[in-house]
Amino acid sequence: MIDYLKGKLVLKEPTHVLMEVNGVGYRVNISLGTFSEIKDKEEITLLTYLHIKEDSHTLYGFANDSEKKMFLQLISINGVGPSTGLMIQSSLSAIELKQAILESDVATIQGVKGIGAKTAQRIILELRDKIAKSGIEEGAELFPESNNTLRKEALSALITLGINRSAAEKSIDRIIKSEGRDISLEDLIKLVLKNV
Repeated sequence: MIDYLKGKLVLKEPTHVLMEVNGVGYRVNISLGTFSEIKDKEEITLLTYLHIKEDSHTLYGFANDSEKKMFLQLISINGVGPSTGLMIQSSLSAIELKQAILESDVATIQGVKGIGAKTAQRIILELRDKIAKSGIEEGAELFPESNNTLRKEALSALITLGINRSAAEKSIDRIIKSEGRDISLEDLIKLVLKNV
Protein backbone atom coordinates (compact mmCIF):
# COMPACT_ATOMS: atom_id res chain seq x y z
CA MET A 1 0.00 0.00 0.00
CA ILE A 2 2.75 2.49 0.98
CA ASP A 3 5.92 1.11 -0.60
CA TYR A 4 8.30 3.90 0.40
CA LEU A 5 8.44 7.39 1.87
CA LYS A 6 10.76 10.17 0.74
CA GLY A 7 10.95 13.29 2.81
CA LYS A 8 12.44 15.37 5.60
CA LEU A 9 13.46 13.83 8.91
CA VAL A 10 11.75 15.76 11.68
CA LEU A 11 12.68 13.44 14.56
CA LYS A 12 15.23 10.60 14.81
CA GLU A 13 15.11 8.06 17.62
CA PRO A 14 16.78 4.60 17.68
CA THR A 15 13.34 2.94 17.49
CA HIS A 16 11.39 5.30 15.23
CA VAL A 17 11.50 8.39 13.04
CA LEU A 18 9.04 11.13 12.23
CA MET A 19 9.13 12.04 8.54
CA GLU A 20 7.43 14.95 6.83
CA VAL A 21 6.28 14.04 3.33
CA ASN A 22 4.40 16.80 1.46
CA GLY A 23 3.17 18.38 4.69
CA VAL A 24 2.09 15.08 6.29
CA GLY A 25 3.99 13.66 9.27
CA TYR A 26 4.51 9.89 9.32
CA ARG A 27 5.76 7.97 12.35
CA VAL A 28 7.83 5.03 11.09
CA ASN A 29 9.23 2.29 13.34
CA ILE A 30 12.81 1.33 12.43
CA SER A 31 15.60 -1.04 13.48
CA LEU A 32 18.95 0.06 14.91
CA GLY A 33 20.54 -0.87 11.56
CA THR A 34 18.33 1.61 9.73
CA PHE A 35 18.94 4.23 12.44
CA SER A 36 22.70 3.89 11.87
CA GLU A 37 22.25 4.33 8.12
CA ILE A 38 20.16 7.51 8.38
CA LYS A 39 21.40 9.24 11.53
CA ASP A 40 23.43 11.92 9.71
CA LYS A 41 20.85 12.68 7.03
CA GLU A 42 18.09 15.27 6.86
CA GLU A 43 16.31 14.06 3.71
CA ILE A 44 15.79 10.30 3.44
CA THR A 45 13.96 7.59 1.57
CA LEU A 46 12.71 4.61 3.57
CA LEU A 47 11.23 1.46 2.10
CA THR A 48 8.13 0.73 4.14
CA TYR A 49 5.75 -1.97 5.24
CA LEU A 50 2.28 -1.01 6.50
CA HIS A 51 0.94 -3.39 9.15
CA ILE A 52 -2.83 -3.13 9.47
CA LYS A 53 -4.65 -4.39 12.54
CA GLU A 54 -8.19 -3.79 13.67
CA ASP A 55 -7.12 -1.06 16.08
CA SER A 56 -4.01 0.39 14.39
CA HIS A 57 -2.05 1.05 11.22
CA THR A 58 1.69 0.90 11.86
CA LEU A 59 4.48 1.79 9.41
CA TYR A 60 7.84 0.00 9.51
CA GLY A 61 10.79 1.49 7.61
CA PHE A 62 13.99 0.08 6.14
CA ALA A 63 17.14 1.71 4.79
CA ASN A 64 17.66 -0.98 2.13
CA ASP A 65 15.89 -3.72 0.24
CA SER A 66 17.65 -6.67 1.88
CA GLU A 67 16.56 -5.51 5.36
CA LYS A 68 12.95 -5.21 4.17
CA LYS A 69 13.03 -8.66 2.53
CA MET A 70 14.42 -10.23 5.70
CA PHE A 71 11.74 -8.47 7.79
CA LEU A 72 8.98 -9.81 5.50
CA GLN A 73 10.44 -13.32 5.75
CA LEU A 74 10.59 -13.07 9.54
CA ILE A 75 6.99 -11.90 9.96
CA SER A 76 5.76 -14.68 7.65
CA ILE A 77 6.67 -17.11 10.45
CA ASN A 78 3.92 -18.05 12.89
CA GLY A 79 4.66 -16.39 16.23
CA VAL A 80 6.87 -13.60 14.84
CA GLY A 81 5.04 -10.29 14.58
CA PRO A 82 6.36 -7.00 13.22
CA SER A 83 7.64 -5.80 16.62
CA THR A 84 9.52 -9.05 17.15
CA GLY A 85 10.88 -8.92 13.60
CA LEU A 86 12.21 -5.42 14.23
CA MET A 87 13.69 -6.51 17.57
CA ILE A 88 15.57 -9.34 15.81
CA GLN A 89 16.89 -6.93 13.18
CA SER A 90 17.97 -4.46 15.86
CA SER A 91 19.83 -7.15 17.77
CA LEU A 92 21.53 -8.94 14.87
CA SER A 93 22.95 -7.57 11.62
CA ALA A 94 21.60 -9.08 8.39
CA ILE A 95 24.79 -11.12 8.00
CA GLU A 96 24.76 -12.34 11.63
CA LEU A 97 21.12 -13.40 11.32
CA LYS A 98 21.64 -15.22 8.02
CA GLN A 99 24.76 -16.93 9.40
CA ALA A 100 22.87 -18.04 12.53
CA ILE A 101 20.02 -19.44 10.43
CA LEU A 102 22.33 -21.29 8.02
CA GLU A 103 24.35 -22.76 10.90
CA SER A 104 21.23 -23.65 12.95
CA ASP A 105 22.59 -21.47 15.76
CA VAL A 106 19.54 -21.47 18.06
CA ALA A 107 21.48 -19.79 20.91
CA THR A 108 22.28 -16.66 18.87
CA ILE A 109 18.68 -16.17 17.75
CA GLN A 110 17.36 -17.02 21.20
CA GLY A 111 19.66 -14.30 22.59
CA VAL A 112 17.26 -11.72 21.13
CA LYS A 113 14.88 -10.31 23.76
CA GLY A 114 11.48 -12.01 23.51
CA ILE A 115 12.62 -14.99 21.41
CA GLY A 116 12.24 -18.41 23.01
CA ALA A 117 13.80 -21.70 21.93
CA LYS A 118 10.74 -22.83 19.95
CA THR A 119 10.49 -19.57 18.01
CA ALA A 120 14.24 -19.60 17.29
CA GLN A 121 13.96 -23.17 15.97
CA ARG A 122 10.94 -22.24 13.85
CA ILE A 123 12.83 -19.28 12.33
CA ILE A 124 15.74 -21.56 11.42
CA LEU A 125 13.51 -24.31 10.07
CA GLU A 126 11.37 -22.02 7.90
CA LEU A 127 14.07 -19.67 6.59
CA ARG A 128 17.15 -21.89 6.13
CA ASP A 129 16.27 -23.03 2.59
CA LYS A 130 15.20 -19.55 1.46
CA ILE A 131 18.45 -18.00 2.71
CA ALA A 132 20.61 -20.80 1.30
CA LYS A 133 19.06 -20.14 -2.14
CA SER A 134 19.53 -16.36 -1.99
CA GLY A 135 23.06 -16.64 -0.57
CA ILE A 136 24.56 -15.04 2.51
CA GLU A 137 26.45 -12.38 0.54
CA GLU A 138 23.16 -10.53 -0.08
CA GLY A 139 23.48 -9.10 3.42
CA ALA A 140 26.86 -7.64 2.50
CA GLU A 141 25.17 -5.03 0.31
CA LEU A 142 24.99 -2.91 3.45
CA PHE A 143 28.56 -2.02 2.50
CA PRO A 144 29.56 -0.43 -0.80
CA GLU A 145 31.18 -2.52 -3.55
CA SER A 146 34.72 -1.50 -2.58
CA ASN A 147 34.04 -2.79 0.93
CA ASN A 148 32.80 -6.11 -0.43
CA THR A 149 36.27 -6.59 -1.95
CA LEU A 150 37.96 -5.47 1.27
CA ARG A 151 35.68 -7.76 3.27
CA LYS A 152 36.34 -10.77 1.02
CA GLU A 153 40.12 -10.25 1.04
CA ALA A 154 40.21 -9.86 4.82
CA LEU A 155 37.99 -12.91 5.32
CA SER A 156 40.15 -15.02 3.01
CA ALA A 157 43.33 -13.98 4.84
CA LEU A 158 41.83 -14.64 8.27
CA ILE A 159 40.53 -18.09 7.30
CA THR A 160 44.01 -18.90 5.96
CA LEU A 161 45.40 -17.85 9.36
CA GLY A 162 43.06 -20.37 11.00
CA ILE A 163 40.34 -18.03 12.29
CA ASN A 164 36.79 -19.43 12.39
CA ARG A 165 34.78 -18.08 9.41
CA SER A 166 31.75 -17.00 11.47
CA ALA A 167 33.86 -15.22 14.10
CA ALA A 168 35.94 -13.53 11.39
CA GLU A 169 32.85 -12.27 9.52
CA LYS A 170 31.31 -10.82 12.68
CA SER A 171 34.56 -9.07 13.64
CA ILE A 172 35.16 -7.70 10.12
CA ASP A 173 31.65 -6.25 9.91
CA ARG A 174 31.84 -4.74 13.41
CA ILE A 175 35.24 -3.15 12.71
CA ILE A 176 34.21 -1.75 9.30
CA LYS A 177 31.17 -0.19 10.98
CA SER A 178 33.15 1.35 13.84
CA GLU A 179 36.37 2.33 12.01
CA GLY A 180 34.77 3.56 8.81
CA ARG A 181 34.93 2.45 5.23
CA ASP A 182 38.43 3.79 4.52
CA ILE A 183 40.26 1.31 6.75
CA SER A 184 43.17 -0.48 5.05
CA LEU A 185 43.19 -4.25 4.59
CA GLU A 186 46.25 -4.57 6.83
CA ASP A 187 44.70 -2.54 9.67
CA LEU A 188 41.42 -4.43 9.36
CA ILE A 189 43.15 -7.81 9.66
CA LYS A 190 45.25 -6.61 12.64
CA LEU A 191 42.17 -5.34 14.47
CA VAL A 192 40.27 -8.58 13.84
CA LEU A 193 43.21 -10.63 15.15
CA LYS A 194 43.25 -8.53 18.33
CA ASN A 195 39.51 -8.94 18.86
CA VAL A 196 38.87 -12.60 17.94
